[in-house]
Amino acid sequence: MIISHDLGTTGDKATLVDADGRVLAAVTETYPTDFGPHGKAEQDPDHWWAAVCAAGRRLLERVPHARVEAVSFSGQMMGAVLVDGAGRPTRPAIIWADTRSTDQTARMLDRVGMEKAYAITGHRLNPTYSLTKVMWVRDHEPEAFDATRHLLLAKDYVVHRLTGEFVTDPSDASSTNAYDQTAGGWSEDLLDAAELPRSLFPEIVASTTVVGRVTGEAASASGMPAGTPVVLGGGDGPMAALGAGILSPADGAYAYLGSSSWISLAADAPLHDPGMRTMTFNHVVPGRFVPTATMQAGGASLEWIVSTLDPDGDDGRFDRLLGGAAQVAAAEDGLFFLPHLLGERSPYWNPRARAVFAGLARHHGPDHLTRAVLEGVAFNLYTGLRAFTENGARISGVDAIGGAANSALLLRIFADVWGVPVRRRELVDEATSLGAAIVGGVGVGLFDGFEVAQRFADDRAEEAPSPSAHERYGHEYEVFLDAYRRLEPWFETL
Repeated sequence: MIISHDLGTTGDKATLVDADGRVLAAVTETYPTDFGPHGKAEQDPDHWWAAVCAAGRRLLERVPHARVEAVSFSGQMMGAVLVDGAGRPTRPAIIWADTRSTDQTARMLDRVGMEKAYAITGHRLNPTYSLTKVMWVRDHEPEAFDATRHLLLAKDYVVHRLTGEFVTDPSDASSTNAYDQTAGGWSEDLLDAAELPRSLFPEIVASTTVVGRVTGEAASASGMPAGTPVVLGGGDGPMAALGAGILSPADGAYAYLGSSSWISLAADAPLHDPGMRTMTFNHVVPGRFVPTATMQAGGASLEWIVSTLDPDGDDGRFDRLLGGAAQVAAAEDGLFFLPHLLGERSPYWNPRARAVFAGLARHHGPDHLTRAVLEGVAFNLYTGLRAFTENGARISGVDAIGGAANSALLLRIFADVWGVPVRRRELVDEATSLGAAIVGGVGVGLFDGFEVAQRFADDRAEEAPSPSAHERYGHEYEVFLDAYRRLEPWFETL
């Protein structure tokens, strides 16, 4: 059996998976985020470690006779965990949502240029990435920077706590704005422009690498048997693609509906969009890539509207609000929501963007607001989908994973906006953890190859698009785009 950990934005989901791909148990341990002014978003890496230890112990209590053959990881990407030579954090981790490094990004743009950086990394230069976050620490917190010896990503930090090793994998490396996808290593051009030493950046090894074994000290803290093989794993985006069965260009696309949300597919080479609306990560499958359009606040927009409209409600408040939103007809009322609560990545790459309700009228109530949020998320992801098809990708349907994929209304809105069938996977909540388990199983020889992913999760529901609704949404989508274009200069004044 494999224990996989998915270190997300709000918590660690730990899953116990057997050799047939069955999820025997899954538990989640949450941790807080420190959101602050000027785009601050930080977490305590020791909260991740405590969550991994607690979740792992709970799993083993549920299945007390489990024979654990490996532990593997998926983790939130694009962050910066700065640690000293002993692996102790020199400051809190800066996570993907942090956008404070706008000045450092401007400096990189002056020195490298956007087009050159995009050609090297498959990504725009942007404050959401690791590289300029490290520059920000150097510029604003020199004592913490001087004490730093290693840059890690979220999963890498926990792997270090288990094994003592400092490594990362290509999928996470490709989320840093410092990785050369053609050369397959850290970019000297970008590190020189950032004036950062190569020694900060860890060795890059395959996602399936057995980095080491659980040490005695880590075993005491985590409850994991000492000597258990630790497989490195990868970033949560590419890992979600694997868990959704997206291994090759023939497998279509998938949408992940978590705090941040994205639409993605698999490719044999990086997909460079002339408009640079999308980015490309390395897959955890060697030789494959994951072109992706990621929005900062997909599921987070849904969480926000629910907590805002019903702050003291019970566990059923989400379903109640969606039920009300289902009574509002598609694209009929002239109310729009621009879902940029945390700035935006795809398609605008504007950390200054902010969320907006446009077209509010006196008669609008909670149902209309909720419906507008759902449609705003669908519109924003649609821009990424169009970028893929405009660059030659063939997408006949989309598999949906992540917690919000449980909503039939959301899937129907997606299908109608996007004009393609949208399917719900069997394991919508555990797809990323399943991907991590598959990587772990391949790493220790439990699974023959990554292809097992395609038999481990079936489609459970499908929403087909309504041609008439898709036509109406086509007009509304253009209005949605126009609203952003008109507001973009105003965002700069905030």
